[in-house]
Amino acid sequence: MNELNRELKLRPLGIDTRNEHTVYMRRDCPVCVSEGFEALTRILVSHGSRSIVASLNVLDNENLLSHEEASLTEKAIAALRVKPGDLLTFSHLPPINSMSAVRSKVYGHRLKEEQIREIVDDLAVGNYSNVEIAAFVTACAGKRLDIDEIIHLTQSMVDAGQRLHWPATQVYDKHCIGGLPGNRTTPIVIAITAAAGLTIPKTSSRAITSPAGTADTMEVFTNVNLSLDQMTEVVKQENGCLAWGGSMQLSPADDILIRVEKALDIDSEGQMIASVLSKKVAAGSTHVVIDIPVGTTAKVRTSEDAEELSRRMTMVAEAIGLKLRIVVTDGSQPVGRGIGPALEARDVLAVLRNDPSAPEDLRNRALVLAGELLELSGIARSGNGNKKARQILDTGQAFKKFKAICEAQGRFDKPRLAKYQYKIKAEQSGTVMRIDNRKLAKVAKLAGAPNDKLSGVDFLTPVGTPVVKGGTLYVIHAESKGELNYALEYNNSQKDILTIQ
Repeated sequence: MNELNRELKLRPLGIDTRNEHTVYMRRDCPVCVSEGFEALTRILVSHGSRSIVASLNVLDNENLLSHEEASLTEKAIAALRVKPGDLLTFSHLPPINSMSAVRSKVYGHRLKEEQIREIVDDLAVGNYSNVEIAAFVTACAGKRLDIDEIIHLTQSMVDAGQRLHWPATQVYDKHCIGGLPGNRTTPIVIAITAAAGLTIPKTSSRAITSPAGTADTMEVFTNVNLSLDQMTEVVKQENGCLAWGGSMQLSPADDILIRVEKALDIDSEGQMIASVLSKKVAAGSTHVVIDIPVGTTAKVRTSEDAEELSRRMTMVAEAIGLKLRIVVTDGSQPVGRGIGPALEARDVLAVLRNDPSAPEDLRNRALVLAGELLELSGIARSGNGNKKARQILDTGQAFKKFKAICEAQGRFDKPRLAKYQYKIKAEQSGTVMRIDNRKLAKVAKLAGAPNDKLSGVDFLTPVGTPVVKGGTLYVIHAESKGELNYALEYNNSQKDILTIQ
């Protein structure tokens, strides 16, 4: 078949399918008929020298597309850099050889370095469908990756994307493993350490399975979608930044894996280690503090699990040239009051402003982590980091630096509250003895977080709080009545979100 007969004109239909490229054709169009394409076929779509791999959706509706037209999802249009009326060429996709390695892993076989590199390269350029990505994520879940596989996965993720370089010989970062509602220490830590003179270009992910990630919370304050040039300028001006890493193609294969992990609600330990450390290396970091919260409903459940995770992370860090310091913290309950982007932003601002009403647990945890970074850098002597961090926070230097970073990134906005709020009351008097972090986080997510920035939960009763019957335990915030009702329906079906005795 000649080239001309494999061409169709682009007609955008305004469809968004997130990370997976999709192409739309009529079943009776000449390309579908002559090539034998069927629904869900993975095909190669080209325009000039650029190509993408897309899944085919077949239309029987004659009104959406003509015989001579095809459509692409918005992200596919952006990737090909095409406009309405441009000619697209379609062809069968050659076999993706790395899928044989994925199938091998499904059956429990160990992956070699070259197999992992091929998988990551195919992921990064979009050769895998969401179904194929899900197969890889599931095959690696739990502890199915050994230490060598994690090292190879980490290094392959770094090599598949951009790698930033900074003038400073030592570049710092901080990361929390997550699984704990609230706990938005990162903006506070970055403000303190940047004010102390450390170079700390922070790139963060959006939420995977939680009601908010650091990037989601920072987006309440400022622009986080920075280009590399913009990020470089902010760091040059203020020592640090707080940006979304996905906008700079740092470890792009990881960004793709994260989206599917979020849909599956799966956190694989090996992929998590590779995800965290590959982003640190790609961002140019040399020294990193890792916060591992431990609790029965946190991501890491026991001190033994934390010890094993610390051991594996340290081994991978040594293999890829990172200096790591790990801090194991209490993960038995939320940190701060806010759960959700705007509510967490409110807590962050209160701590930075030294507001008397600021959550003391959030303040203290941020000081511990900032102190560890100051000691790691040599700015503070061993055992003196917390005192130095507290001085920077108490004197207002941290807030001044935070505001300057936000303004350098484009704006500094104060958090607002959601339109709808509903108080959850205690059904009995007593003392709060236990909190199910996962269920409380789910309430916040059903209320709309993190996509609706103002939605979430305002948590008022940490462990040890005495409560009276009819007293407010927490407040659900939502941007719509529908999402408020979703959250309430789930909340009312669960009797053990808080245990009161």
